[in-house]
Amino acid sequence: MSRPRFHSSLPSALLALALLALSLSAAAAEPVLEAPVAAPAEEAGMTRLFNGKDLEGWSGDPRLWSVRDGVIHGETTVATPAEGNTFLLWQGGVTKDFELRLSFRCTTENNSGIQYRSRHITEPTVRNAWVVRGYQHELRNESTLPNVAGFIYDEGGKRGRICLVGERARWTGEGKVVDAALIDQADYAKLFRVDDWNDVVIRAEGNRIRHFMNGRLTLDFTDEDPALALRSGILALQLHAGKPMWAEFRDLRIRELP
Repeated sequence: MSRPRFHSSLPSALLALALLALSLSAAAAEPVLEAPVAAPAEEAGMTRLFNGKDLEGWSGDPRLWSVRDGVIHGETTVATPAEGNTFLLWQGGVTKDFELRLSFRCTTENNSGIQYRSRHITEPTVRNAWVVRGYQHELRNESTLPNVAGFIYDEGGKRGRICLVGERARWTGEGKVVDAALIDQADYAKLFRVDDWNDVVIRAEGNRIRHFMNGRLTLDFTDEDPALALRSGILALQLHAGKPMWAEFRDLRIRELP
C-alpha cells in the first residue's frame, strides 16, 4: 500500500496563509474613519484684513487683482496671464500661531490657494514681483478627492502635497505617517459647495495645523520635520499660472493664538 502524499498540498496551504497575512496587514494599515469634528466657534476680537472697498493693506499685480462688489477679485485672462504663480500679499504682519477665517469661490478651470507661514521671494530670478513660498491651503472648485480644496501644498518647496484632505497625519524627518481618516468621499461631496461660496478656517498652533471646511475638520497635520517645518511667515492669496481663471475672497479675519 502506498503512503499518503501530504507534501503536494503544502505549498498551496502556505501560499493561502501568506495571502491571508498580507490581507490582514493591509486592512490593519488602513486609517480608521473618525467621527466628524466641528469647527470651533468664532471668538470675539478677530481682526478684519479687508475693508470691502479697496486693496489697502495688500500688495499684488494691479492688472490681476481688484475689488468687485465688495470682495477681493483675482483674475487672469488670455490677454493678461499670470507670469508664473502670483500672489496678493497681506502687508499687516506675519502669521505665527493664529486662526484665520474667510470665504472663497473660484472657477473649475484652474486652482488657487491661501498661503500662510510663508516667505516672499524677491530674488531676481523669479518671474514676477509677488512670488511666495511656504504652506498653502489649496483652493479648488471640485468635490472629488483628492483634488479638492483644503489640502496642504508645499508651494515652491520639495514636499508637494504635504497632507491631503481627510488625513490626520504627521511628517517626520523620514516622511509622512497617516494616523487616521477624517472625512470620506461621500461626506466631502455633501460638504463642499461647487460654484458657490465656501467657508474656511485655518488654525496653526505650534507645529500642528488644522483645516476646516464649511464647519467641519477636514485635515489635521503635525509637522515634525526638524528642517522643513515652518513656524512663522506671511499671508497671501494665490492666482495660479496656466489656464485663465478667477478667484474671489471675502470676510477675511484673523486672530493671534496665545
